Amino acid sequence: MRIGLLTDGGYPYATGESRLWCDRLVRGLPQHEFDLFALSRSARQEDQGWVRLPHHVSRVRTAPLWTPEDGTLRGSGEPRLLARLVTGGGVSYGRRDRKRFAAHVRALATAICATEDTGTDPATGQGPGAELFTEGFYGLAELARERGGLRLALRSEATVRILEAASRARGAGRTVQSATVMDHLAFAAELERVLRPLSLDWYEPESLGAVDLCHAASGGAAAIPGLLAKRFFGVPLLVTEHGVQLRTHYLAAPDASFGAPVRALLGTFHTLLATEVYRQAALVTAGNTHVRRWQQRCGADPAGQRTVYPGMAAERFSAVGEHDDAGGPDTLVWVGRTEPAKDLIALLHAFAEVRRAEPDARLRIFGAPAEGGEGAMYLAHCRALAAQLFPDEATGAHTEGVNPVTFEEVGGPEVPDLAEAYAAGGVVVLSSVVEGFPISLVESMFCGRATVSTDVGAVVEVIGGTGLVVPPRNPRALADACIALLRDPERRARLGAAARARALELFTVEQNLAAFRGIYLELISHAPVRREVDAVDADGEPLLFAAPAEARLLGPWTQPQPAATGARVPRRAAAGAEPAPEPVCVPATACGTGDGDA
Repeated sequence: MRIGLLTDGGYPYATGESRLWCDRLVRGLPQHEFDLFALSRSARQEDQGWVRLPHHVSRVRTAPLWTPEDGTLRGSGEPRLLARLVTGGGVSYGRRDRKRFAAHVRALATAICATEDTGTDPATGQGPGAELFTEGFYGLAELARERGGLRLALRSEATVRILEAASRARGAGRTVQSATVMDHLAFAAELERVLRPLSLDWYEPESLGAVDLCHAASGGAAAIPGLLAKRFFGVPLLVTEHGVQLRTHYLAAPDASFGAPVRALLGTFHTLLATEVYRQAALVTAGNTHVRRWQQRCGADPAGQRTVYPGMAAERFSAVGEHDDAGGPDTLVWVGRTEPAKDLIALLHAFAEVRRAEPDARLRIFGAPAEGGEGAMYLAHCRALAAQLFPDEATGAHTEGVNPVTFEEVGGPEVPDLAEAYAAGGVVVLSSVVEGFPISLVESMFCGRATVSTDVGAVVEVIGGTGLVVPPRNPRALADACIALLRDPERRARLGAAARARALELFTVEQNLAAFRGIYLELISHAPVRREVDAVDADGEPLLFAAPAEARLLGPWTQPQPAATGARVPRRAAAGAEPAPEPVCVPATACGTGDGDA
């Protein structure tokens, strides 16, 4: 089948959080054809280029979510009619389109600014705010598809005036009502950036309309093309999240350039967008139960959810055995990015307690500062605290002192790779106060290490009883757990072996690929049959997977779906949603850059 993979700031670019997972998914399913629709996050990311793409990636379409200095929008046609007529540039014409644009923006703004809860409509499962949001969102999408991009229009004076009126209307929250003109300008700019996928030229029968299934590698902006593909062509949407975009937005440090009104407006907008994505998705997969619960809080139907753990390469850690303590059994190891969320301060204070009980204990910290100046400052602060808590120790008057705490980076002569870092001690420690899916914890389990972790994010779900878990921000409890394992080598070995067995069962690339292989076939088997008109290649031969296998059998499934259903998966059909037009298969042509090995 033909899969449209939708990414945001990741694959096929060389950097990005979802790059590695998407690359393994595409390479692990060579029986399917992939079209990539990628949104980039920065000019630096684009300049670093793509990873090497496999042969079954037939098309790559890209577009930025950042604003170039020259104001152009790469990857799509320039805004045409609508930008001119709404902003006042060019010839003044198209009064009907101006009225349509204003009406859709007004519906969107009213939904975002309103805070009063007037109940949910039992027929649609939506509240008035969600209904207005979908009315404005899809109205703008249809207008952009018909008349051109909305980039300049959404930043226009008309948009700002509509936002200002909505924030002053009855029912708007007190924080929103206090918004200034500068707040509305800032929110309009952010709104345009997130809604930029509406202005792309991806929504044609030979583009997103030609795929059998859209797979969004995250929620938020990446899922918008999938929403429109379902709206315009009836293509089913699969959404995968290893971290909830809305949760990330809430936990992000407040931007100094945004006041409270802008943050409130953005929070409501992202909430409404997440609700619509989950409502329209045929299936929503979560990387762990912690993410799954967050999705449910944001409106996801539990019946349409499934947990699929992210796959990780176990073979790179296979050389490390449970008893391979290269750095000594009395050594604690920490691996990760040095940032405040990892709470190395608490770990250093806990290690001070460990040293009082076990004078020969050592702590090796492997990591690099997180991006930005904050990570470097935090690392410097941790180094200063370690020097203060643990002065260099010397065995004699003429020997050099050594600090029991070391800060190292993976890749040096002593620790050439990540597996060697985990093998450098007998116990691996995770001290975070905020965590999603703890990758370093899974890697230590592959290495057969006993672990001590804080109870945050998906830690308990990942560990599953094969390690010790303590409350976060509690150095005393962290120290007691470390001391218990340092003093009991048999328990360390037992927990390490159990951890490795659990990781090999649940968290490998193979189990992840098997899960998505089955999900793809399941979703396409429930999809309405595509017409076989023009579903042939250049030689006149039928295209493989242009239609489900049952399309070639006589029966009721070969007939168009009734308008009342309108969804590809009956049990996830959104009540009240407008039926999508019957899709028509078109020849699958490879277009885009043409340099898949870039």
